[in-house]
Amino acid sequence: MDEVSFTPRELDVMSILWRAGSGTVSEVREALDEDLAYTSVLSALQTLEEKGFVRHEPEGRAYRYHPTVAPEKAGRSALARIREAVFQGSAELMFAQLVSDRRLKREELERMRHLLAERLEEES
Repeated sequence: MDEVSFTPRELDVMSILWRAGSGTVSEVREALDEDLAYTSVLSALQTLEEKGFVRHEPEGRAYRYHPTVAPEKAGRSALARIREAVFQGSAELMFAQLVSDRRLKREELERMRHLLAERLEEES
């Protein structure tokens, strides 16, 4: 499971599972912004299970689904795809776009600075 890639609907479902830790089809359906049929949510969860991104266990008459991939791993994969597709492979251009966002608070920028300093120390 090196490549972690989600369709937009799968990402919505995974986001709910990551936040809640687990969920039944009904719980996931309720938490979605979009009003989807039960079978559509079930189908998304089954597809995610086939891909190895979730697992299920019986809970009464339903199944409870649990994520098997960490959001950080999915994030790394998504960022790599964005870096290649949007920023011509340049992490520098992607970073410049990120830090130019005026909605970032000073505290977030300071934490980013600290992370960069730590990473630079590792390279020394």
